[in-house]
Amino acid sequence: MKVFEENKIYLTKEQEEKFVLFGNLLEKYNAEFNITAIESGEKTEIKHFLDSVMGVDNFPPNASVIEVGSGGGFPSVPLMIMRKDLRFTLVESTGKKCVFLEKVKSELNLNCTVLNARAEDLGRKKEYREVFDISTARAVARLNTLSEYCLPLIKVGGSFIAYKGSADEEIKEARNAIAVLGGKIKEIKNYELPNGEGKRTIIEIEKVSKTPSLYPRGNGKEKKKPL
Repeated sequence: MKVFEENKIYLTKEQEEKFVLFGNLLEKYNAEFNITAIESGEKTEIKHFLDSVMGVDNFPPNASVIEVGSGGGFPSVPLMIMRKDLRFTLVESTGKKCVFLEKVKSELNLNCTVLNARAEDLGRKKEYREVFDISTARAVARLNTLSEYCLPLIKVGGSFIAYKGSADEEIKEARNAIAVLGGKIKEIKNYELPNGEGKRTIIEIEKVSKTPSLYPRGNGKEKKKPL
């Protein structure tokens, strides 16, 4: 794929075939499942595929990863195409999108589980709370809200990897929430997508202490009254 090569990311034949298949599935099912507003193939490659793999080196080997608000599978599906060692749990609250994700899982033979659920509910359940190495999310909510969804799901020593647009303001706004929830900003990576498709930021937040049992609060409080 040209856009990958131009950014010095080199795919195997199998990886390239899976990206092509994923793109075809997006195009085929987009109208039915309302997956993305981006319809052109090149824009999909840049704004979804390339953007997703820009954080690939932040994920440690053999990590268990939970993705919050999976939608059409970004960044999870491109990351799984690139890294067979990663084990993903995809959390999506919209049933139709879960059907699409199951289709992608089957067609691309991906190592993942799809859950039709909300992160704020899972974060209060023993089988999901503080058990994952990594949590990740892309364009789901502002960083302070997103931190309350994601940090309770990862174990101490793990990381929350957030994919955002230009995020200086959000990072300042979220510092209190991150600290309260047991996190500490480890790395901020800024980059620009090709063809003027926008400035992007990947924020890695390390989990340095347990999240207090009060969080996540649920009932929409994470958005209505962010920390």
